[in-house]
Amino acid sequence: MPSVASIGECMVELRQAQGGQSGGQGGGLYSRSFGGDTLNTAVYLARLEVKVDYFTALGDDTLSEEMIAAWNAEGVGTRRVARLPGKLPGLYMIQLDANGERQFFHWRDSAAARRLMDLPETDEILNSLMSYDIVYLSAITLSIYDAAGRDRLFAAIRRSRLLGTRFVFDTNFRARGWPDRDVAREVFAGAFATADIVLTSAEDLLALYPDDSHDALMARIPAPELVFRLTEPVSLLRFPGGTSEVRAEPMTRPVVDTTAAGDSFAAAYIAARLGGSDPVEAAQAGHRLASLVICYPGAIIPGYAMPPKRRHRPAPSRQATK
Repeated sequence: MPSVASIGECMVELRQAQGGQSGGQGGGLYSRSFGGDTLNTAVYLARLEVKVDYFTALGDDTLSEEMIAAWNAEGVGTRRVARLPGKLPGLYMIQLDANGERQFFHWRDSAAARRLMDLPETDEILNSLMSYDIVYLSAITLSIYDAAGRDRLFAAIRRSRLLGTRFVFDTNFRARGWPDRDVAREVFAGAFATADIVLTSAEDLLALYPDDSHDALMARIPAPELVFRLTEPVSLLRFPGGTSEVRAEPMTRPVVDTTAAGDSFAAAYIAARLGGSDPVEAAQAGHRLASLVICYPGAIIPGYAMPPKRRHRPAPSRQATK
């Protein structure tokens, strides 16, 4: 069975309950859950019957134990999760203002996940990447490591690619995670040069290159396979042998919450490509799942709401990437 290594960070999420806006000296009501972009993608991959392991670091606290139990229940493998005594997961809070707009507050500077590239077991963890068909990570993943950690990760990915592992990079850009945009641009360029597949969006890239046209943005990415999502529900594809434009089907239900739209798109795209679909079919699958996910609150929709399984052609065998 094809397998995916998804690398990143999952944090404790505190979300303000509906009607729980605080005022004056009040505190409001919050619900607690877990959240993380590459973790969301891993959950959807598991639901799409792709074997996936999550690579991260957690503490030895009860919240970390809850995360592990929840991931296992979803079918996400946790054998690559490092456990650090005395450390904790990061935390973020979503607060609503008087107009219902969301504000995010983060406490993650000392989170366990930031240590993943600097542990006694890091070499063993990174050497295991070569046993997977795909390594998937996002720009948020890269933002939590220092320069030495990113270099160590990219070196391991390049070694894995020599044995046929493909690297999928999702540009999911959040400015607050980077010291400045120049650093982000430098890291993005390195990821673009290494990746086999890049999943990106106009929203992400225009935040880094605000004066570029869509064509200029796509030209910055040398990866052989590119999915460029526009602000409208359209994807521009570039792949060996051609280009294409894929439009999402018109929405027939109201949009409730756009959280994890990109994460679920990535999962469906990767699952379809591993199942033998071509890039156009994979993008269509990505749009279908994302269009469903945004009709439910939260990042992970109920299991019963998942679309019916689709049969794919047999996956191609792994070939060394030159």
